[in-house]
Amino acid sequence: MAGRLCDRLNAAPVLPARARAANLLAKDLIERLHDEAAAQALATHFADNERSAALVAGLVAHAPFLTQIMRQDPAGLLACLKEEPEAQRDALLAEIARAGAAATDASELMRLLRRFRRSMALLIALADIGGVWSVETVTAALTDTADTAVRLATEHVLRQAADLGRIRLADPAEPGRESGLVVLALGKHGAGELNYSSDIDIVVFFDPDRAEAAGVAEPTSFYVKLTQQIARIIQERTPDGYVFRVDLRLRPDPASTHVAVPLPSAYAYYETVGQNWERAAMIKARPVAGDLALGQRFLKDLAPFIWRKYFDFATIADIHAMKRQIQTVKGHETIAVAGHNVKLGRGGIREIEFFVQTQQLVFGGRRTALRGPRTLEMLAELTREGWITPAARDELAESYRWLRTIEHRLQMRHDEQTQTLPKAAADLEAFARFCGYASTAAFGKALTAHARRVEGHYALLFEEGPSLASEAGTLSFTGSDLDPQTLETLQKLGFRQAGTAAETVRGWHFGRRAAVTSARAREVLTELTPALLVALGRTADPDGALAHLDNAFVRMPAAVELLTLLRSQGSLLTLFAEILGSAPRLAKVAALHPHVLDGVIDPAFGQASLDGDALVRRIRSVVGSPPPSVEDGLDRLRDAARQENFLVGARLLSGVYPAQAAAQAYCTVAEACLRVAFDDTRAAFVADHGVIEGAQSVVVGLGRLGAGELTPSSDLDLMLLYDRPEDAEPSRGRRSLDPVTWHVRFTQRLVAALTVPTRRGTLYQVDMRLRPSGNKSPAATQFAGFEAYHRGEAEIWEEMALTRARVVAGDPALAERAEASIRAILSRRREPAKVAAAVAEMRALIAREKGEKNPWDLKLALGGLTDLDFLAQYLVLAHAADHPALLVRDTASVFAAARTAGLLVAADAAALGEAVRLIGDVQLWQRFTVEEAFDPAAVPARVLTRIATAVGRPDTKVLRAELDEVRSGVRAIFTRVLGSARAG
Repeated sequence: MAGRLCDRLNAAPVLPARARAANLLAKDLIERLHDEAAAQALATHFADNERSAALVAGLVAHAPFLTQIMRQDPAGLLACLKEEPEAQRDALLAEIARAGAAATDASELMRLLRRFRRSMALLIALADIGGVWSVETVTAALTDTADTAVRLATEHVLRQAADLGRIRLADPAEPGRESGLVVLALGKHGAGELNYSSDIDIVVFFDPDRAEAAGVAEPTSFYVKLTQQIARIIQERTPDGYVFRVDLRLRPDPASTHVAVPLPSAYAYYETVGQNWERAAMIKARPVAGDLALGQRFLKDLAPFIWRKYFDFATIADIHAMKRQIQTVKGHETIAVAGHNVKLGRGGIREIEFFVQTQQLVFGGRRTALRGPRTLEMLAELTREGWITPAARDELAESYRWLRTIEHRLQMRHDEQTQTLPKAAADLEAFARFCGYASTAAFGKALTAHARRVEGHYALLFEEGPSLASEAGTLSFTGSDLDPQTLETLQKLGFRQAGTAAETVRGWHFGRRAAVTSARAREVLTELTPALLVALGRTADPDGALAHLDNAFVRMPAAVELLTLLRSQGSLLTLFAEILGSAPRLAKVAALHPHVLDGVIDPAFGQASLDGDALVRRIRSVVGSPPPSVEDGLDRLRDAARQENFLVGARLLSGVYPAQAAAQAYCTVAEACLRVAFDDTRAAFVADHGVIEGAQSVVVGLGRLGAGELTPSSDLDLMLLYDRPEDAEPSRGRRSLDPVTWHVRFTQRLVAALTVPTRRGTLYQVDMRLRPSGNKSPAATQFAGFEAYHRGEAEIWEEMALTRARVVAGDPALAERAEASIRAILSRRREPAKVAAAVAEMRALIAREKGEKNPWDLKLALGGLTDLDFLAQYLVLAHAADHPALLVRDTASVFAAARTAGLLVAADAAALGEAVRLIGDVQLWQRFTVEEAFDPAAVPARVLTRIATAVGRPDTKVLRAELDEVRSGVRAIFTRVLGSARAG
């Protein structure tokens, strides 16, 4: 509908009691204007346009932020009222595009953008509150505002960089094109659904190859600085305000990556450790600045990560975990008007968005029509596809629009990113009137109706089954004899030895375990027992799970706190039961060291990150700084490692971590322990022997530790490098040592700190055989000798080991030199035919000595992890001289880089990447669930099924068939690639 805004107004806020529009306008707006002509023009307009007067008076009464804008720009207010809002919006966008492109310095652009945002904020508020624009039009206009700000800021910093000679632009009129810079909008910004005072979520990537072509000397540093400048232009507060708050945290692994991420690293991350929440986030991703075509191509290439061919059980677990997380946000459990959160609370916006996104993740892999970013459009598409009814679509769409409108009103008052209704009665009454309701009661009735309707549809999608306890039949553990009906119930629940299980539980009730002898503990245990037995019955080994719990009760001083928590948190009870029944390593730890369960109870359990520095600080806080004594330090380090590794396993089991992230987390724990052990061991060693002046040392991690792919039973492959001045003298301590002996003994002391059994058990097994000359050489390797060895004596297999090497602890200066040296060694030009021949010979030797016929030995089996690792190592050694992007440490990332470099065809790279994920995931679950050598004939069938479902396969038969097929494909590619290289 065309026409002036003032002629199309059909709504206005309700004024406070006894307030009059004319008085409000005169006293709080017109009389405060310094521009008399503008004041007169507004007074005349209000006299002639009653609806304009009612609308603006409502803003003056209820929205201080909008009132301030109107006082600052009365001419702009009048223009909004007297012009067609769509034309005014387009004019503002066109003018800022022209003026922003012409801005010569950042301060000028910042001023222009802030005034532009202020004008758009007023226009959008008037059209929204006046009932002229729909929610879709409002959010589109807000999104256009953000898009424009990000684009202009990006183009400005690119032009500035070009003026300084730091980048060559393909077309200064379109700075983003071929710049190598990709700016993606995520969240509501990416979906075109931005709210009124929202942050904007952006992610910045760059293409190293395009950066090189554009003359960028140091791409990472360059694009990081660009990103920081873009964020500053948009979010820094000035006398003119700000444009948007910028959130850069949705990039891959934000705790350990720069704010601008190389595209190859991003691909490798998403393909190897990307999580389901990141899949959901990428549904709404959209290129908004920089090289738009490159951004579109990135999202197209990322589609297989976002949209899976099948829906696996790990994803289901993630979705249920996300659902629980929403429902347990403190203060959001009930629908109460005062203080209710219209986004996160029951029946709120998030539930509608989650209702849609969940079904997109479920069905979008096969139904491309369900891959859109917008909530309302996808509700319609879900209806067309037959997944929801037209009634559900209409009701949810109506409630979504209503809730988004309320969200905007909340934010318009003070320009705050809030979704929480006022708690004070007077404030809530005023807000209800701002929303057009005559009273709090009327507003509350509408809110409750919408929230309950949303909650009803949401509950149908995620309908909970009956409580665990209700599944139990007759369970009686009193009296002198075992109850036959109880034994029958236990058998139905899955216990093979029902009599033993019943006697175990009877022992708890009869006080045979000190942890459950208090009256309160026995009371809670009596109430919890039915649900606990049902949960244990669902595990892979119910009888073993019950025995592990009984052992834990033997060692715990008191169990009442744990039992109370298990009773009150069903999800924790399920997880705890699965630990006992599906993960013997974790169960044994829990039985011997019950305190590790504290970490599962911690609210941070479900919000785990892989922040290595934070983990070092956490472990250091347990060990002490310094520890009370060397012995106490070793004990405390083992306690801390046990706790952290237990949490990694529990998070894997509960779906917080996928398998690849768990492997990374095990590495993060090991590296943190190494850093603490290195510092403490050196401090104690120096106290005994003094220091070698000018000497430095580092610990290099190789193998799975270097690649970030540890399993629960992995050894640590380590090498210690040291450097010292040529004229270094012996140490000056109580027991002086010459430089070589000092470093050898220090290395031996460090290895002992990691491996020696103490009262608290062992920490890690360490393998030092990958150092130059292996066990024939001293434990510590001088850096110059290391470099000389790899210039002349090193064999191909030793250089293969270096492809996964990285410094994990030690002195920063030597660490930097060691990393550079390793990179230089790997980058040497080699004849691919000779490398291929050596790799093939090494693989054949391993097959002869250790075999390759056991299909469940996923490391050594034909087409297994050894084939994958060796093929990746061949690609690095043969081609890194020409393709430095291959110098990544994990196997999957090497294959991704090889595809980009043209060394692998897309189909082979995809097959190898999928093989790394599947075989690696299965092996990790094997090591996780079975402590001994994996013999499928000896492993309980339910454990085998648990492994299959953990990796998204319905049963062991399907998993075995798929593993055989995948391994056969790997061996075929391995043979073809190496054979082709050997043939020249």
